Amino acid sequence: MIHILPATSLAHFETISRLAHEIWHEHYIKIISVEQIEYMLEKYNSVSHITERANNGALFFYMTYNDKPVGYLAMEKHLDYLYISKLYVMKESRGKGIAKTVIDFVVSMAQDKGKPMVKLHVNKYNYGAIGFYGNMGFVNTESVITDIGNGFIMDDYLMVKHLKLKGI
Repeated sequence: MIHILPATSLAHFETISRLAHEIWHEHYIKIISVEQIEYMLEKYNSVSHITERANNGALFFYMTYNDKPVGYLAMEKHLDYLYISKLYVMKESRGKGIAKTVIDFVVSMAQDKGKPMVKLHVNKYNYGAIGFYGNMGFVNTESVITDIGNGFIMDDYLMVKHLKLKGI
């Protein structure tokens, strides 16, 4: 059974940070350097960063599968869209419908809030994720290179899913 649970406490943020360390070291080692992984984990997935982002309005969730934490999600509300800033699932839990359930959750939330689209960035070399998002109705709209400091960049695609708003 898949559950998407709001992350609202220090313990939840610690769970997310732990998941990030496991997932990133397993998945991104094929895409970016260990140095960049460590830098991005500290900069974007540390307990202090998650706490700060949550205090500034970002929404964090963690997913469980059979009551075990297996992934995490972070979103930001913008004027005319929801932005998925983080969506990660543990390797052994992929292929069980977790990410699809999360996308359906985000789309429903966007529709309920009257947002006509959902946006996200995905690394250009994260082929599995690009394919998944494409299958979920996201379209690659542009190439984006972002300087994240310390000599590192994020080389991403911006992907957008346009929604049919409820009642329209």
